Amino acid sequence: MKRSKIKIMLSLGAIAKPLLYIMIPAVLMGVAGYLCAEFITILGGYGLVNILGFETAFSLKNILVIIGIIAVLRGVLHYAEQYSNHYIAFRLLAILRDKVFGKLRELCPAKLECKDRGSLISVITSDIELLEVFYAHTISPIAIGIISSAIMAVFIGQYHFLLGIIAAAAYIFVGMVIPIIISKICGSAAENFRRENGKLSGFVLETLYGISEIIRFSAGEKRILEMEKRTEKLSEKDRILKRNNGICSAVTTVSVTIFPIIILAVSAALYRNNVIDFDGVIIPTIAMFSSFGPVIALANLGGGLQQTFAAADRVLDILEESPSVPEITEGAEIKFTGANADNVGFSYDNEKVLEGVSLDIPRSGIIGITGRSGSGKSTLLKLFMRFWETDLGEISVSAKNINRIKTSSLRNSESLVTQDTHFFKDTIENNLRIAKPDATREEIEAACKMASIHDFILSLPKGYETEAGELGDMLSGGEKQRLGAARAFLHDSDFMLFDEPTSNLDALNEAVILKSIAEQKDKKAVLLVSHRASTMRIADSVYSVENGRKC
Repeated sequence: MKRSKIKIMLSLGAIAKPLLYIMIPAVLMGVAGYLCAEFITILGGYGLVNILGFETAFSLKNILVIIGIIAVLRGVLHYAEQYSNHYIAFRLLAILRDKVFGKLRELCPAKLECKDRGSLISVITSDIELLEVFYAHTISPIAIGIISSAIMAVFIGQYHFLLGIIAAAAYIFVGMVIPIIISKICGSAAENFRRENGKLSGFVLETLYGISEIIRFSAGEKRILEMEKRTEKLSEKDRILKRNNGICSAVTTVSVTIFPIIILAVSAALYRNNVIDFDGVIIPTIAMFSSFGPVIALANLGGGLQQTFAAADRVLDILEESPSVPEITEGAEIKFTGANADNVGFSYDNEKVLEGVSLDIPRSGIIGITGRSGSGKSTLLKLFMRFWETDLGEISVSAKNINRIKTSSLRNSESLVTQDTHFFKDTIENNLRIAKPDATREEIEAACKMASIHDFILSLPKGYETEAGELGDMLSGGEKQRLGAARAFLHDSDFMLFDEPTSNLDALNEAVILKSIAEQKDKKAVLLVSHRASTMRIADSVYSVENGRKC
């Protein structure tokens, strides 16, 4: 969704509302700090006028004392303003990350399965980090620029209204017109840069994940060439941005030189016509030269801010996206008493996967699900978890439509073991604890024994404290699958859903896990998906999802 720059700024500004109590003093300190810096030079101008023999409102002694005081004050105010702005920025980045992760949780899995993971990582890391420029170097500088420029235009205008108008025009041109022009020149360059950066991140991530396959099939050279091609494409976008920033800098430099000359020429003409005194020539000219700091900061935002807006747009895309399956927070709390699917149909992007599927799952017992590959067996389990919503028909748990059950209550009553178990870069014990954070070591070991993985864990150098590695790369496929089953046993829900739980196991370990699953049949409901006939032998009844019939 394309947003205007104003809408992006308003959306980012709304996130900053909780920290207004710090932001307002920071702006006031910034204004005061800039005025101190400007008036050091202006007071020097008054001193010059005094030395030349013209009368001013300040004596030379008073000028020196005031300069000393405001020089110290300038340093204190600048430090305090910068500290406050960066405190605000980093607090807000933490808030933003929390909001983004919260939104990703809402969108998962339906809205994230087809997302480019590299692009998502780019948003979560570099895009959010880039917003520090907005919060620390944009909101406050804009307010400071407007307030301090207004004060200086009034100060210069006290000598003659025409000088004040010229000063105001100079501030508007440098602080507003130049950034707007550069923004239009940049066009979509910044957006293209952020998009290509996300694509490159995705390509690198994919390469790292598949590096063993790349080595195995000697595809490294081809992959490197593709990476060089993508990097060059990104570099070209970066060159365009740097060129635009260079144009902005050049125009700004010319402008801050021309406008003081205009002030000097006009004030000199007014002095020749006896409209103003001599100090009305020197002071406005010096004031004009010394007061461009705040608006130059705004002008310099022009090109760089485009990247910030592009990054913000990508972050806001996530924050404002609606989940396909919204979480239910006001629904019913349940205690599992059974489940059923009634004439269920489901499609992925108009591709029909399930049609007319009906089955009854009692309070206890094992129900088997069979069907050819791609017939929707795994999808049916995810529908029971309410990862997606049915297109047709109804799924009920404990005699209630799952769309009216509180999501946390539904998920607490269910355990899902998928074919691909995800592991975090942490210890095996902590990877298991995700199923039950307050589990004792005895409970964890009991779950692992049921999954036939306890003895293997004890054989590792650090036992349960052994690192699983990134994405569990220290474990084999079978070990991951058994640990996934251990998670489900540890979660100890009343409704257990197993998706091909023994597909990566040898006959011995398959028999142990199936025995553990079979032992649950008198106290839990088990929905078991498998293409193996040996697995289906433990089922009390078997359904085929291809036409919704009972086998």
